[in-house]
Amino acid sequence: MNRLRVHTGPVLWVTASWLTTRALTLWLLTHDSHPLLGGGAVAREVWYLYGHWYGALAHGAFPAHDTLWQYPPGAGAVLLAPALLPWLTYFQAFGLLTLAVDALVAAALIRAGTRPGRSLLGAALWTGGLPLLLQLPLVRYDVQVTALAVLSLLATARSPRAGGALAALGALVKVWPALVLLGTPRGPVTRGAWRSAAGAGAVALGLLAVLFRNPLSFLRQQGGRGVQIESLAGTALNLARHAGWSGRPHMQYGSVELVGPHVHAIALACLTLTAACFGLLVVWRVRARRWTEATPFDAALSAVLLFTVTSRVISPQYMIWLIGLAAVCLTSRHTSQRPVAVLILAAAGLSTLVFPMNYGEVVDGTWTGCLLMVARNGVLAAAAVLSFVRLWQTARAEAPVVQSVPKPEPRPGSERHRDRAVSLS
Repeated sequence: MNRLRVHTGPVLWVTASWLTTRALTLWLLTHDSHPLLGGGAVAREVWYLYGHWYGALAHGAFPAHDTLWQYPPGAGAVLLAPALLPWLTYFQAFGLLTLAVDALVAAALIRAGTRPGRSLLGAALWTGGLPLLLQLPLVRYDVQVTALAVLSLLATARSPRAGGALAALGALVKVWPALVLLGTPRGPVTRGAWRSAAGAGAVALGLLAVLFRNPLSFLRQQGGRGVQIESLAGTALNLARHAGWSGRPHMQYGSVELVGPHVHAIALACLTLTAACFGLLVVWRVRARRWTEATPFDAALSAVLLFTVTSRVISPQYMIWLIGLAAVCLTSRHTSQRPVAVLILAAAGLSTLVFPMNYGEVVDGTWTGCLLMVARNGVLAAAAVLSFVRLWQTARAEAPVVQSVPKPEPRPGSERHRDRAVSLS
């Protein structure tokens, strides 16, 4: 009863905040055509691209020859989900299902935050952080992907098999959720989670291969990708345009990329940096001496941050992943990532200034666009470095030694003293 009294107020506050902010997000979506909100560019992906893919998937095949299809086969299941609501248009059903998954994440974070020794800061971060991206989360399927990663992390401590299965399903939708298993404690938990992930992933992939044609067609679209204009490398190239670099922006593979001299070499350097970050994370895992309940959460956030900042592509919806993982970290009072979560919120706000509000400036390479990208990507890079440093320091720290207080000697003449004297005689 006392625990209920302590948490009822904060839970109601988070719930009311979620309802208020999501109502505002829906209102923004209905005004998507406003120039400040992107002039219709934000919601267009669902109207045209997702709807087009839905038509192909409904006929039992992945878009084999579509250069825009770059996602693992599990994404097909998410894009087909609006069929569960046949009385709505595809756009309406997609938005409603995304909102429902958003509510599921908030509920899971609230439940985790109300357990003894936990915190509701995670639920508050998700509730208040996602609207910083305006209407964007409602019209991208990254909320669904993030939900699988969040639920995997929250489930692993109690059921490694369930956590592993959820991570595998997330990886089949958009690859990166596989990273949430990086920080599982050594021993039975890791073995159980990874075995479950391998089994669930194999079964799900086999099922998709039976139900759909061309399940691996997305692989052939990955090799030709260049440097997207919003990535760290893209920001450097955009600045180089002011110094005389002859490259230019070009729409390809579903995003604005920079094409010109040395772009291929820079894209290769990004892949090399990603591989180096993976090596760093492996070294961390091998050398880590101390695990807390927050270590799996912190490791997942650090890994996804490192892979994000070294990627050739940083789309605005990537911020949904980071907000979700930061929220999981903040459910634990032992997390080392609190300052990183603040930086992620700052980066989310700056991302909105970039897209949709000033994306034309970024594409044109104006000083305004360049400075916005330097600010956003600078904050993301700082968050990635800080996250890994704090993860390393926490895992390498010695566990605190609890010193026992010596018990007082029994008084002479007491029964305990007589018993002790007899035993020593």
